[in-house]
Amino acid sequence: MKSRGSYLFICLFAWLLLSFALPVRADNEDALNRIIELPDAEGTIYELLEKVTESSGFLFIYDSKVIRNDKTTSIKQGTYSIRQAIYQIAGNQHLSLRVIEKYILIDLPAKNGDELLSQPNRKDSIVENYFSIEGTLFNQYTNEPIPFVSVGIPAEAIGTITNMNGSFRLRLPDSLRSSEVQFSHIGYTPQAHVASGLIGRLNTLSLEPSVISLQEVIIRLVNPHRIINDMITDRENNYAKQPVYLTTFYREGIERKKGFVNMTEAVFKIYKTPFNKHYIGNDQVKLLKMRRTSNENEQDTLIAKIKSGVNATLLLDIVKNLPDFLNEQYNFLYNFAHTDITVIDDRMVNVITFEQRKDVKDPLYRGELYIDNENNTLIAAHFEIHPKYVEKAVGMIIERKSRTLEIKPQQVSYSVSYKPWNGTYYISHIRGDLHLKIKKKKQLFGSTNVHMWFEMVTCKIETGDVNRFPNNESLQTRTIFAETDFVYDEHFWGDFNIILPEEKLNEAISKITSKIEESGY
Repeated sequence: MKSRGSYLFICLFAWLLLSFALPVRADNEDALNRIIELPDAEGTIYELLEKVTESSGFLFIYDSKVIRNDKTTSIKQGTYSIRQAIYQIAGNQHLSLRVIEKYILIDLPAKNGDELLSQPNRKDSIVENYFSIEGTLFNQYTNEPIPFVSVGIPAEAIGTITNMNGSFRLRLPDSLRSSEVQFSHIGYTPQAHVASGLIGRLNTLSLEPSVISLQEVIIRLVNPHRIINDMITDRENNYAKQPVYLTTFYREGIERKKGFVNMTEAVFKIYKTPFNKHYIGNDQVKLLKMRRTSNENEQDTLIAKIKSGVNATLLLDIVKNLPDFLNEQYNFLYNFAHTDITVIDDRMVNVITFEQRKDVKDPLYRGELYIDNENNTLIAAHFEIHPKYVEKAVGMIIERKSRTLEIKPQQVSYSVSYKPWNGTYYISHIRGDLHLKIKKKKQLFGSTNVHMWFEMVTCKIETGDVNRFPNNESLQTRTIFAETDFVYDEHFWGDFNIILPEEKLNEAISKITSKIEESGY
C-alpha cells in the first residue's frame, strides 16, 4: 500500500473560467440624472458607493488612483441624482462619468473628448500595437479581493487570471480594442466590459456572488460516483481531440519567515497532446523567456529545492493523468459526497467533496471537484494531502537536502482549472503550495517555516499547424528549473500575459538587493 500511494503522489507532484454577459452598449447618460434615496451613512467610499448600487442598480468601474476605496467619508439622508451622489461621495465635482449598460465608469475629466478612455498605457507598452488593461476584482458584498478570476477574450483564446490579491494585467493587440473582456469565477455572476473602456486606468471591479434559487433546482439524491464516472466517460467529447500549442506563464518561488528567498519566472510554449487513450507521445515544453530574482541578503543556504516543478504542471492536468481519487480502481480508498451546487458562467456545477477513508494511513488526498451539471466537464479541482498524514510525504517532494536538516511538510495543496474555447475545454490554471518546517537535527528550537510554490496559467491557445518540437528545443522538465542556464534580455516580458506578483511579494522584492537575470528567445 505504501509504495502504491507514494507512486501516485509523485505522479501528481512531478508538478477561470470565462464568462458570458449581456452585450455592452452605450446607454443614455440621462440615467445619471435619475433620482435615488440615500440614508444617513458614514463609511469608506467603497461602502457608500454600494449604497448607490443598492438604490440604482448600477455598478462602478474606476481607477484606484482616482478614487480611494478605503477613504472614509459620509453622506446625509436625502434625495440625490445618481451624478450628485457620486460627486458627494467621491468629494470631487469634476469627475468624468460614463454610463455603459449597467455600469458607470468614473474617471478624471478627459482633456480631449474620450482620449483618456481610448489611449493605451504607453508607460507599460514595449510594442506600440499592444495595450494593457489592469485592475483588481472584489466581492461585491464583502469587498474582499477574489483570486484566480478568469480574465480574457474567449473568442481569441487570450487571457490570464487574477493573483492572490485579486489583481490582474491583460495585454492585448490593438485590433481587440472593441472586444469584450470577460471576467468569471466559480460562484459569481460573470461580467463583460469593452476593452477600450478599461484602458489607461487601474480598474476596480466587483463580481456579484451567484445565488441559486431553490425553484431552479430539482431536489433529488445524487450519486457522486455516477457524476465522476460520467465526467470520465465524456472526456473525449469535452477535451482536446488533437494536439494544441499553449502559450503559458510559469512561476515558482521560495519564501521563508525572514522573507523572500528567490523566484523564477518563464514563458513557455507547450506542445499539448490531446486526451486520447490511443495517442502516443508526451507533452513538450519550449522555453521562450525566463528570468530569476534572488535575495542576495539571504545568508543561510536553503538546501531544499522544488522537485520537477515544470513536469508537475504537466502531470497536474488531472483530466489526462487521472489521480487515484478519479480512478475507479482506487475508489475504495475514498469517501465521496455531493455537497453543493454552484454556478460558473451561468451554468450549474455540482460540487463533489472527497476524503481518504479513516482506515487508510498513507498520505492521500481530500478536496473538492467542480463538475458541470449538463456536459459533465470537470471545471476545477482543489485538493491537498490529508493534514493528518502530510508529514509522511517528505520523501516525495524534496529533491535533495542536507543531512543536518529535518524537514516536515505542514500543508501541501493544489488547484487546477479548465476553461472552454470553441466548445472544447483546455487547462487554464495550475497552482501548488508547499508549506514546510525546517530545522537542524538535534536542535529543540529554531525551526524555520518555508513556503514553496509554483503555478502556471494558459495565456493563448493555438490549434493550427501544431507539430512536435525538435528534441534540441524541448526543455528537460524533470530537472530543477531554477538552475536552468539562460542569458540576459533587457526586453524581458514584451507582450506576454503574466500573473501579477502578490502585494507581499512585490513589497519583499522592492526591499531587497535583487539580482535579476533574464533570457530571450
